[in-house]
Amino acid sequence: MEEIIIVSRNKGKIKEIQEILKEFKIISMKDIGIDIDVEEDEETFQANAIKKAENIAKFLKGKKCIADDSGIEIGALEGFPGVFTKRWFNGTDRQRNLKLIEKLEGVPKENRKIKFTTAIAVSDGENTICETATIDGFVATVVKGENGFGFDEIFELENGKTLAELSQNEKNEISARKIALERVKKRLIERNYQKRE
Repeated sequence: MEEIIIVSRNKGKIKEIQEILKEFKIISMKDIGIDIDVEEDEETFQANAIKKAENIAKFLKGKKCIADDSGIEIGALEGFPGVFTKRWFNGTDRQRNLKLIEKLEGVPKENRKIKFTTAIAVSDGENTICETATIDGFVATVVKGENGFGFDEIFELENGKTLAELSQNEKNEISARKIALERVKKRLIERNYQKRE
């Protein structure tokens, strides 16, 4: 079984990737005793994911690595926070979510559009795959729901439910990460790589 190192410390993310890419042996950086941070300073989610996967693959002398970058873009805030999703606010998820609701105070629902994007890259340092997927919704006016993490409690779907109000199975059905991972898996199995310049 081919090994792929996952560039993440997030246990939930590692478990999800292991479940979807079950044809491969997914190993965390912690499992092989490395702890490296790659600065996410690119202008797109795709470029950040590729940078992380390629940098760690090169450090590991050509071992295949998988990395992701994801975040939200809010139409009324001209795409903010975008690639700064994890870094624009220093506080808890709840505090950050309340701050976003505050920024959109008085904005009607049709102008509260939000897009969540996940980019997933796999690289051996020379050959790279990157796939993205998105999910659209609205920024809720109040936090709702107990399930999920991050922005789930303010990410409202067309039916009025937030992602945090869905069951895990319901969420998996529309998960941008799952869709992107399925696309990556198809290309890995077909060995459909792109050589980097």
